[in-house]
Amino acid sequence: MDVSASTFWWVAAGIAVAAELTTGTFYLLMVALGLAAAAIAAHLGLATGLQLVTAAIVGGGATALWHWTHARHPVSLPSERNRDVNLDVGERIEVAAWGADRTTRVQYRGSTWTARLQADAPAAPGAHRVVAVEGNWLVLAPAPSH
Repeated sequence: MDVSASTFWWVAAGIAVAAELTTGTFYLLMVALGLAAAAIAAHLGLATGLQLVTAAIVGGGATALWHWTHARHPVSLPSERNRDVNLDVGERIEVAAWGADRTTRVQYRGSTWTARLQADAPAAPGAHRVVAVEGNWLVLAPAPSH
């Protein structure tokens, strides 16, 4: 059975899309875009070498453009420290005293929570703010005085 060049490119693009769906690697969609461009080049009757160049330029260019665009955006904080994900981050809590192990029990949102002090923070009572929520523990740091 003789397979046309355009069919080969379309099948390769489909395989790249299927691989992206199973792995979640967005870059494979950019490669599939290049393979689809090569299929169009084959439909236009371009030589095999030009089809390969088209696939490389479109797929490589799309991948580079995606990488460049993605690298320009700041990386978001981990979910336990991200206020957009966890609304407790940034809230103020009063701490009466810290234990020797730098933990305490605090009243917050109508419940008693176990909290630990951020690693580089001094263990002093007073106003603190939530800097992270790790499981059912609050991570606290001294609140800046207003």
